[in-house]
Amino acid sequence: MAQFAVIGLGRFGGSASLELMSLGHQVIGLDSCEKFVARVADKLSYAAIIDATDEDALRELNIGQCDAVLVAIGENLEASILCVLHLKNLGINNIWVKASSKSHHSILSKLGVSRIIHPEEEMGIRVAQALNYPMVNQYMALGHNIYLVEIEIIEKLQGQTLAQLLKDASAFVHGFLVKRRKDVFSPVPADFVLEAHDTLVLAGPLTVLKSLAPRLI
Repeated sequence: MAQFAVIGLGRFGGSASLELMSLGHQVIGLDSCEKFVARVADKLSYAAIIDATDEDALRELNIGQCDAVLVAIGENLEASILCVLHLKNLGINNIWVKASSKSHHSILSKLGVSRIIHPEEEMGIRVAQALNYPMVNQYMALGHNIYLVEIEIIEKLQGQTLAQLLKDASAFVHGFLVKRRKDVFSPVPADFVLEAHDTLVLAGPLTVLKSLAPRLI
């Protein structure tokens, strides 16, 4: 179990803090808006109304002990940047920040935060991928054009082996795991026989994974 601080409890920060709690972590939720704090206060480990641009107020909360801090302040660019500067002054290194614009991103990159998040853009990309490849439930970019994709095996593919499913793409795409009800099989050998409703996770270049799409529907 880890401990996180989420600064900014609007729609994005509130959702992130509640999801972290559901994953079994401790979460400190902070916001200057009483309404936002009240909405999640009874669901978090600790919640407080605070001005995140006040370094002394942040220091009193001892959030330097957290494994990571997520700065999810909305459109207030100045407040977001000041908050990050204060966190840096407090010796916090693992800082994730929601960016609201390109200029915001540019400033944050110069401040050396751990990760810059663009929720709307990232969700837009996910929605586009889901529309383009409805058979893909989830996907994750691993860098260098390598992706993990999660696919549900449909009825017409039942009885095929992994090798038959991949065919000429088997040199580039690999079976990462198969989830069948409560059982998980990993790694997945070439002769593994697939069943309808199996969840198959594949790893490989995006271009090759795209070429497999027609045979999966």
